[in-house]
Amino acid sequence: MPEIDFLQLFQGLATLAASEPKILFGRIFLILLGVLLIYLGKKGVLEALLMIPMGLGMAAVNSGVLFFEGGRMGTLFLEPLESETNALMNVLQIDWLQPIYTFTFSNGLIAVLVFLGIGTLLDVGFVMQRPFRSMFIAVCAELGTLVAFPLGVVMGLPLNEAAATATIGGADGPMVLFAALVLAPEIFVPITVVGYLYLGLTYGGYPYIIKAMVPPRIRGIAMPPEKLRPISSGEKMVFAVVACISLCLLFPVAAPLFLALFLGVVVRESGLTYFQELFSNQVLYGATFFLGLTLGVLCEARTILDEKVLILLVLGIIALTFSAIGGLLGGYVLYFVSGGKYNPVIGIAGVSCVPTTAKVAQKTVSAVNPEAIILPHALGANISGVITSAIFAAVLITVVKAAQLVP
Repeated sequence: MPEIDFLQLFQGLATLAASEPKILFGRIFLILLGVLLIYLGKKGVLEALLMIPMGLGMAAVNSGVLFFEGGRMGTLFLEPLESETNALMNVLQIDWLQPIYTFTFSNGLIAVLVFLGIGTLLDVGFVMQRPFRSMFIAVCAELGTLVAFPLGVVMGLPLNEAAATATIGGADGPMVLFAALVLAPEIFVPITVVGYLYLGLTYGGYPYIIKAMVPPRIRGIAMPPEKLRPISSGEKMVFAVVACISLCLLFPVAAPLFLALFLGVVVRESGLTYFQELFSNQVLYGATFFLGLTLGVLCEARTILDEKVLILLVLGIIALTFSAIGGLLGGYVLYFVSGGKYNPVIGIAGVSCVPTTAKVAQKTVSAVNPEAIILPHALGANISGVITSAIFAAVLITVVKAAQLVP
């Protein structure tokens, strides 16, 4: 009876044993990290919608490595670095997630679908009722983008890669994906993975920054009642149309995302209930699910263990930390200008992770003063943050493209 080679029989274990130490420990670490993301998503510490499929995809892809012809190791999930036409067509017939990656992820379509769904959920009336305060907070919350861009250059990244990584400071996942595709397609996979991984951590990490910067007596400030004129659906539609056309004229490089976002707003306000239900439910949740799953699968050790990933990890956390600090500093400016009536915690909502940072702001305030309602103000800053993150990303893309044309 022939001897059975159990390592060859169980190829996931065999490829682990045959891997160089960096890949071996990288795979084990990513499997454990994936399990941790699932656990934290289930517990509500992280955003479950994104983290649970991302975590399981990350664990599965690093477990399911097998041998192909010539001793090459790979998976049956997808090949993100495949660009040769014939090889790509072959992969499309083998790897089950390759069509989703190639036709919706690597061209930015999935980011557009997410923005379309987000648009149907946004009530721009919150911005229109407090436009100057909301936009001021949102601009302050882009501090991380402004800090990370030059820092990335100092750390040795080319101009385009530093700019793409800096967009993580806007805390807008689809915008990070889109900007990375335009500016640095060669490393957009690790940039996007790092960006979304950190965006999921804002829900758990930002409360600590708030508590460090805002003492309880200020954190519990209740916003004074306001006499606000109701904003009609017609006015909201006019705002969306004018904003879409103006931003597309100024920043055509981000026009697909502007169109998707404001089209969602127009659908919401025009009473097209069937479209609104479709985009806000099936399209948004379907795109978010496959976005999380694809991001998890992209965390395969040989793809993610790029020498630049450490720099991206450092820059990503710096960008999101300084964006939170910038938003809270903007909140403090309004606190002093208003004579102590404005709750500076609202500033965290300027970081455009919709609606996560708005919920974080309200939850942190409610823990000190259950009667303090700041959510309407936070949502205004949050929605403004979506717009400003797109504007800042478009400016970065335009500046970098112009700089590359200069001999």
